[in-house]
Amino acid sequence: MRVAIITSSDSGYRGEREDLSGPVIAQLVEAAGYEVVARLLLPDEEQLLAETMAHLADQQEADLILTTGGTGFSKRDCMPEATLTVAERLVPGIPEAMRAYSLQFTKRAMLSRAAAGIRKETLIVNLPGSPKAVRECLEYILPEIGHGLEILMGTAQNCARK
Repeated sequence: MRVAIITSSDSGYRGEREDLSGPVIAQLVEAAGYEVVARLLLPDEEQLLAETMAHLADQQEADLILTTGGTGFSKRDCMPEATLTVAERLVPGIPEAMRAYSLQFTKRAMLSRAAAGIRKETLIVNLPGSPKAVRECLEYILPEIGHGLEILMGTAQNCARK
């Protein structure tokens, strides 16, 4: 399955800060057998983020879009809004599960505004901005996301509950 990674960061986009979370995502998904087809570093601009996600989904360039950054309380954080703008169907269980799992490590997990949704046949998931939190969340959700993608793509063999 094909994955596009979008990092939302004004300072990263300007070259003032290194993107550390995008490479963590790439490492984890590639180890799980996914193909990274795009790695983008974009500013915290809601319309640009939404247009980019919509293009990736509408042109069937990615089966999964994983974003990092832009899910906090900063005035410029807008990734959840961009995601909700383009999502045709919401998948609230994924960010709920990430927040619940992350609360084991930090109470600040409750401050995440991450969202997830489906556009056409592409799943979009907002991950946290820090490399540590990205790793924790992605390792936790990735096995189940694979099954969700199989269902979305119509290739699932067994839909019975485990």
